[in-house]
Amino acid sequence: MAFPPLTHVALTVRDLTVSVPWYQALIGAEPVLDEDTEPGFHHSVFLLDNGTLLGLHEHTKSPSAQEFSEHNVGLDHVAFGCADRAELERWVARLDELGIKHGGIVDAHYGSGLSFRDPDGITLEFFAPPPQ
Repeated sequence: MAFPPLTHVALTVRDLTVSVPWYQALIGAEPVLDEDTEPGFHHSVFLLDNGTLLGLHEHTKSPSAQEFSEHNVGLDHVAFGCADRAELERWVARLDELGIKHGGIVDAHYGSGLSFRDPDGITLEFFAPPPQ
């Protein structure tokens, strides 16, 4: 039996009024869904070009004061696939244009990555495989 692919990733954010415009600028698209599904829960969902859904969730229950850290149990980071290092270089320019701080492209034997953080400090990455 084949293991099924990811259909969506959902991130809990502190404030959708901050996160939605930030992700909208990064992704270059409007959310395809923006709704309350139950009391105390609201979400906005983006459809990425590959068909994957990226959801942003806000709960009315107050979040912990602790900042996001990839060192805690749970999410480490979310990586978006790029075709090659040249595409990563275009993303460096785009992040710079948007004023989003990043760590520059880091090359390793298994590929190259470009890491940055969203408004809540959640680590995001653009990743390209090594040259063939």
